[in-house]
Amino acid sequence: MSRDVIRTAGAPQAIGPYSQAIGVDQFVFVSGQIPLDPATGELVAGDISVQTRRVLQNVQAILEAAGSSLAQVIKTTVFLTDIGDFAAMNTVYAEFFVQDPPARSAVQVAALPRGATVEIEVVALRQG
Repeated sequence: MSRDVIRTAGAPQAIGPYSQAIGVDQFVFVSGQIPLDPATGELVAGDISVQTRRVLQNVQAILEAAGSSLAQVIKTTVFLTDIGDFAAMNTVYAEFFVQDPPARSAVQVAALPRGATVEIEVVALRQG
């Protein structure tokens, strides 16, 4: 078994004691991403659609750094502070997962770091 830490400047740096992602053999486990601008480390301004788009761009950058892609995602978990935002989040999500989307869970939570309205974590495959 090989385990490696995935790092990229194309996504926000970790804001705590965790890695952006960990690769284990053919799997990539991406830590939950909130809508932080990778250049500034600040939360992006905007509604759930804007925040979801930034989150998925961050996830995409991490996957690419790991030798993977959105097309290789097998499972996502979406955390929302308001389940009423589900439809708007889902519209943006569908732009990133067009064909054969991954398995997914979506749950409402009381709060997310830095006042974010959405956080998404993923598990993906990658080339050995």
